[in-house]
Amino acid sequence: MDSIWAKDLCKSWGDFALERVSFQVPQGRIVGLMGENGAGKSTTLRLLAGALAPDSGEIRLLGGSPQDPAVRAQVGAVFDHCPFPGSFSANTVGRMLAGIYPTWDAAYFRSCLGRFQVPPEKPIAALSKGTRQKLAIACALAHRPKILLLDEATAGLDPVVRDDLLDLFLEYIQDEAHAILFSSHITGDMEKVADYVIFLHQGKVIFQAQKDELLEQYGIARCGREAFARLDKSDYLLVRQTNAATECLVADKEVFHKKYPSILLDRTSLEEIMLFYTKGDGPWKA
Repeated sequence: MDSIWAKDLCKSWGDFALERVSFQVPQGRIVGLMGENGAGKSTTLRLLAGALAPDSGEIRLLGGSPQDPAVRAQVGAVFDHCPFPGSFSANTVGRMLAGIYPTWDAAYFRSCLGRFQVPPEKPIAALSKGTRQKLAIACALAHRPKILLLDEATAGLDPVVRDDLLDLFLEYIQDEAHAILFSSHITGDMEKVADYVIFLHQGKVIFQAQKDELLEQYGIARCGREAFARLDKSDYLLVRQTNAATECLVADKEVFHKKYPSILLDRTSLEEIMLFYTKGDGPWKA
C-alpha cells in the first residue's frame, strides 16, 4: 500500500505553476524531494498536508483524503518555522497537543526533548532557530503519526544533531508501516537515508528513481572540447562547460565507458545531478 499517492497535482499563483505532479511513497520508505529554490517542493508538501488545496489533481494519504480529520491525525508535518506562540514553553506545547491528539505519547515527547536538548520550560521566543526546529520535530513525532512530511526540517541544525535526527528517521520507518517524504537542500542527508528521490524543477517532476540505483548508474564524463565533439548526443543527458573541461551527465556509466574507454568517467552525487538538471544544457532540454 502507498502511504502517499499524488496524481496530476496542479497549483498556480502569480508566475509559478505546479504542473501535473504525480508520485507515490510506499509504506516503509523514506523519499527525498529534491529541487532548487522555487521548484515547488514546499507547495507540494503543503498540498499533501492539507494546508493548501490543489487547483486540480488527486491526493490520497493512507488511502484517504488529507482533509479527513482521521487521516490528518495520522500525519506529522514540519515546515521551515516553528508554529507555536513565543510565550509558550515546550512543556506548554506538549500539554496543548496532548488535548488534541488521542495518540499523544507524553513520555516519548519528553524523551525527544532530552535527545534534542530542548529546554522544557524556556519560552520558545528565547530559543535559537535550530532549537525551535527541533521542538517542532519532537511535536510531529510524539503523536505517533504514520506519515511524516518534512520541509527543510534539518535546516539550521548542526551536523551532530542532524546525524542523530537522521538515525531517528531510520528507526521510525523500520516497522514498514510508516513513511517519510522530506525536502532538503542538504543532499548529503538524502544520500544517507532516502530510499527514493523525486526531482522537481520549475514545478514539474523531472524524474523519480531509487537513490542507490541512480548513484550507481549515473556518472560524469570529463573531456576536452575536441573529444566532446565526437560524442553522440544520445550518449549523455546534459552538458556544462567549465574552465578545465566539458562535463557530461551520463545515465549509464558502464555503457558509456565501453563506448568511450579513453574518456575520464567519475561517480556522481545527488548534488551534482541536481546542478546538471538546473544549470546544464543538452538533449534533455531540447
